[in-house]
Amino acid sequence: MNFTVIETVDKKVKILDQTRLPAEVVYNNYDDFRDIIAAIKRLEIRGAPAIGIAGAFALAVAFEAEVDVDFERFKKLLPDIAREIKNARPTAVNLAWGVERAMKAALDYKGDDKEQFRKIIWDEALAILNEDKELCDKIGKNGEKLLKDGDTVLTHCNAGALATGGSGTALSVIYAAKKAGKNIKVFADETRPLLQGARLTSWELMQEDIDVTLICDNMAGVVMKQGKVDCVIVGTDRVAKNGDVANKIGTYTVAVLAKEHNIPFYVALPYSTFDNNLERGEDIPIEERSPDEITSWGGVQTAPEGIKVYSPAFDITPAELVTAYITDQGITPGKRK
Repeated sequence: MNFTVIETVDKKVKILDQTRLPAEVVYNNYDDFRDIIAAIKRLEIRGAPAIGIAGAFALAVAFEAEVDVDFERFKKLLPDIAREIKNARPTAVNLAWGVERAMKAALDYKGDDKEQFRKIIWDEALAILNEDKELCDKIGKNGEKLLKDGDTVLTHCNAGALATGGSGTALSVIYAAKKAGKNIKVFADETRPLLQGARLTSWELMQEDIDVTLICDNMAGVVMKQGKVDCVIVGTDRVAKNGDVANKIGTYTVAVLAKEHNIPFYVALPYSTFDNNLERGEDIPIEERSPDEITSWGGVQTAPEGIKVYSPAFDITPAELVTAYITDQGITPGKRK
């Protein structure tokens, strides 16, 4: 990849601003955890694994601030700051997972040295980043076995390098297939309302010389009917214990269409995106976004003033529509008959 989504520079966190893509490649440096929270909320950094990494780094940045309190009081600030970071976006389980993992590493420290305490959080955040790179590679290697030379994959939203610390989840399968010498083509849904497929997936795949064709969201059924799609691969922000999948709004529609046309529907994810604490998809909290994301684009009003808006950022795809889950551990069959 010729870009980096998130990294550290001198105790600051450097983030690729994805709201500026594809027109500009801009990086922002943050040394205040509240600014990282804001970056997560406005989708400057997005994708479940990536915001999990960002959350852990936000916790590390928070404790770089000089606070004139004794060590025990300093340590007790941790849960409150962690809670504030976790609340940035509710649907992706990786955000809470990353923050809690970094927090646990710090709370396990039994000494009273503030610098060592800070170092532990930074080290854990870096470990999460490096682990994610390895997980992405494993997902790709496991998933590419499902693809044949000449296959065309349809994907929805962005589950590539821009959404992770490595090569992606859904797109890592395509990258691994290319590395294995397979010629793979991709249809990328535009992904309304924020066009992550058009702005991000299309841009990312073009950077890697993958043959990608952009389509409107409501074109997916047509290209399936025309026999132009061999399988669907998407990422996910959370998978419930029963296998229900939370992903970008519109994923459920794609899954229904895939079943109707007898096309495999695969979900790619790392182990950290499984949430066995929630029994069913209905239990997953669904983030609702600002009406402005639907009623305007690029500062231009595209809907009548005062129109009522319903704008969930995610939907739930039942496990019964999933052919298989592509994970870092291997391929797990879904419940689709």
